Amino acid sequence: MRLQYSDLDSSTRLIKLSGTLDNYGVSDVEIDFVRLCTGDNVCILVDLSRVDYISSIAIPLLINSAKSLARQGGKMALLKPQKAVENVLELTGIPLIIPIYESMQAAVSDLKK
Repeated sequence: MRLQYSDLDSSTRLIKLSGTLDNYGVSDVEIDFVRLCTGDNVCILVDLSRVDYISSIAIPLLINSAKSLARQGGKMALLKPQKAVENVLELTGIPLIIPIYESMQAAVSDLKK
């Protein structure tokens, strides 16, 4: 599992994940992911377009990070998950907590609201 990030602007970070978000993948990126999801009024866009598999172990990482951001006045959104990954996210109810977008422009626009 690989994690790359960039700042889109002073309050919006793009985190790109690639690989498999299973037990090993989560342990590879968890510390950096959680660290990047901190700060007051920070918006995080998580690009899942290169994640080919997500297991249940990754769900708490996403939910807990999104809740932590919300407590600090921030937001999280997920971007372009592959169909198999999106199915798992939907089955676990993630879209009720973290919105999913197909367009970066739409995601960034909604995060700024």
